[in-house]
Amino acid sequence: MNISTDLPTPARALAIAAHPDDIEFGAGATLAKWAADGCEVSFLVCTDGSKGTWDASADTAKLVVTRQSEQRDAATEIGATGEIVFLGWVDGELESGLRQRMQVASWIRRLKPQVVLGHDPWKRYRLHPDHRNAGLLAVEGIVAARDPHFFPELGTAHHRPDELLLFEPDEIDHVESSQGFETNKLAALEAHQSQFESTMYVTGDNANELEAFRAREVARMRAFGDLVGVPLAEGFKRLNDL
Repeated sequence: MNISTDLPTPARALAIAAHPDDIEFGAGATLAKWAADGCEVSFLVCTDGSKGTWDASADTAKLVVTRQSEQRDAATEIGATGEIVFLGWVDGELESGLRQRMQVASWIRRLKPQVVLGHDPWKRYRLHPDHRNAGLLAVEGIVAARDPHFFPELGTAHHRPDELLLFEPDEIDHVESSQGFETNKLAALEAHQSQFESTMYVTGDNANELEAFRAREVARMRAFGDLVGVPLAEGFKRLNDL
């Protein structure tokens, strides 16, 4: 297996995800590393996160506000200095349609990232449709953003990113070493307190469960690092023929 490592720090990076907290799980340490080296990191979250709870009686309108606030706090822990964008599509109902593609292309043209990061839409046995469709929107949004005759009504100049890194990859062929930035990743994830029970399996203030969550995340980073002989890393599918 040929695995590339450690892109040069981009001037600008845009991470595109389905829900608040997806970016941190997939690329939190990588983005923190780049941000510390001067990269302008922006987040684009496609859905409102309104279904992200196991509480059947939850006020979903309040949950949307909470999750946006948590996402902003998490981005601060990453060190992101760019835009934090919420497209606001209903959680669980995201489609990879033309309207959504135009929105993503618009932000790519506006922010002009050298590197785009997103879900791997071709991951086998993926259950959540939002992850699949957000991944397709990242891919298809790049195509629309790079070609001048797509969506001329936007009135923005076309932009072609240099690299696309897909997290949660079906096939890993790129690794970003992240030793020293695991603390940023964990702090960013733990900013999403509304997700402790449903995503991190932490009930209340159970310290043991929180430590188990942290250990799982570090173990995942260690497994990526083992692929290339570094202590900790995050793994991606790299596409650079854009």
